Amino acid sequence: MRTAGRINAEALAAAYTAARPGATTADLNAAAEEVLKKYGVYSPFYHYPGPYPYPASTTVSVNNELVHGIPSKRKLHEGDIVSVDCGTVYEGFVADSAITAGVGQISPEAQKLLDVTRKSLFVGIEKMVAGNRIGDVSSAVQQYVESHELYVTREYTGHGVGRQMHEGPQVPNYGQPGRGMLLRAGMTIALEPMVLVGTAATRVLADEWTVSSQDNSLTAHYEHTIAVTPDGPMILTVLADGRSPWEVSGHHQEKTI
Repeated sequence: MRTAGRINAEALAAAYTAARPGATTADLNAAAEEVLKKYGVYSPFYHYPGPYPYPASTTVSVNNELVHGIPSKRKLHEGDIVSVDCGTVYEGFVADSAITAGVGQISPEAQKLLDVTRKSLFVGIEKMVAGNRIGDVSSAVQQYVESHELYVTREYTGHGVGRQMHEGPQVPNYGQPGRGMLLRAGMTIALEPMVLVGTAATRVLADEWTVSSQDNSLTAHYEHTIAVTPDGPMILTVLADGRSPWEVSGHHQEKTI
């Protein structure tokens, strides 16, 4: 899974670097696919069952689109934010992670959303310690996001990941400390804060895959696959040098909180 995670991070880094004004959402998918092809691996997203088999290796979601956007000829514009989610299967093991990129210069509101969502991921990861419970992780994400007057989705969750992309347990982005499944060393979980500016409510668009905020306000999505180890949480979906995909050069550097 560490190898799958490293490849997945490289694919997302390629998509992140490609997120520039004038690029299409299909261009971002193609950039990620080139990395997967280089390593001879594939994404479990492709042909994932749903209203119809999912047609791409990544999901690419723009602005109000929270998750599951289908790559297309849609062009990105200065000021957009775009979320890319990718999975990788390597020798039967799965890694899953996501990033949100600003396209060119973005608004202060969008920058705050990205900063808070990204930070909430790491706030949750800090709680992924053997002996804690799922609710400790979920509540940490929720409290951090809501303290910045933003919203976490109630309808989509993180999840266990290993030999399948979606395994138990579900890991919501809200919850109560001390509740839920006990975390044990050896568990591998995809934690993925999905955060919205105006509402927690969502709706599915006409393509039957893309999920938008109900009020069309901005959304963001960050995700890492984490192993619970005796020495604490280990992030599996990082580059060979330990950086997250959004820390690559070649893209404007975003501020952090």
